[in-house]
Amino acid sequence: MATSEFVPQPARYAVFVDAGYLYAASGALLLSCSSRREYRVAAEKLIKALTTHADDQLVGELLRVYWFDAAPKRQPTVDQRVIANLPLVKLRLGNLNAQGQQKGVDAQLRADLEALARHRAITDAVLLAGDEDMLPAVEAAQRYGVRVHLWGVEPTHGSNQAEWLVWESDTVEVLPADFLRPYFTKAKVLPVPTSAAAAAVRDAAAVAQEGARTAPVPSPSQVFAGRAPAVKPVPAAALKNAVPHAGHHVIPAATTSTTDGKLGPDRDHMLEIGEHVAQKWIFERGRDNIRDLLPGPILPPVIDKELLIEAEKELGSSLRPYQEARTWLRDGFWERVYREFGIGIGKSD
Repeated sequence: MATSEFVPQPARYAVFVDAGYLYAASGALLLSCSSRREYRVAAEKLIKALTTHADDQLVGELLRVYWFDAAPKRQPTVDQRVIANLPLVKLRLGNLNAQGQQKGVDAQLRADLEALARHRAITDAVLLAGDEDMLPAVEAAQRYGVRVHLWGVEPTHGSNQAEWLVWESDTVEVLPADFLRPYFTKAKVLPVPTSAAAAAVRDAAAVAQEGARTAPVPSPSQVFAGRAPAVKPVPAAALKNAVPHAGHHVIPAATTSTTDGKLGPDRDHMLEIGEHVAQKWIFERGRDNIRDLLPGPILPPVIDKELLIEAEKELGSSLRPYQEARTWLRDGFWERVYREFGIGIGKSD
């Protein structure tokens, strides 16, 4: 008797989350925010809530959660690194360009959904997304016999999901505000210094820079590890005239310049770069060592130099002619550090 090649497939599902859609729709619904910089997300708890809800709705076991997001040059942020370390969660990163647009995210989501369906790794797929670009992947998965369950975020008005995507999905569910509210909180965004406050910051920076000319320049290990290396301190004036060699970076004296009428970098972009660099340092050095930088807002000269170098790499051009852009860069850095520790600064009068 001939045997059938068909083997019954055990019930198994995967959850596909377009984090850009989830965050944007939830931020608008819950906090009336249009930028991620304006709120914080308890992502680990949110993912747990989503998987628990899927377990209640679907039959079978969870294969894994696919979390699709974007970051500048695909370098994960601190929060994204936390997500990547969660069990049964796969982080997929696209690129976040200078205009804040995600590139490559939709393509990765479509590829994963189609591949799992084609190889019969899943019987059901939960898709938390709203873009019509997901439609081809939904149709392809269905051709392989996979049921697609579309989840959305309660819209502030009308609909925040493409009509064709809703039509083609096997089931549709809208996550209400009450479900999402515990995981989104308003961030303590630093106000832009003005009038007397701005003058005070500039005066403090001038004092710090003057002190830097006569005081030893701290090394990264001094700032972040709290351990002074066993070397004789070198005055900044000597460093200015020193010849650099392999493994050493000379920190030049601070200079000021004007834009000469040239249009400088965008403020929001500079704030984002400052936050990105701060996130990277928080992850690499750890919260305990970053605490040594507080309360701010003056960065040690060596750290300030590293911040400028990272920003110029991102921009592909020098920031020397743009004093205001360098100020925005530092504002973004401190905003992320302050938000990490749940503190803020008082508003200027």
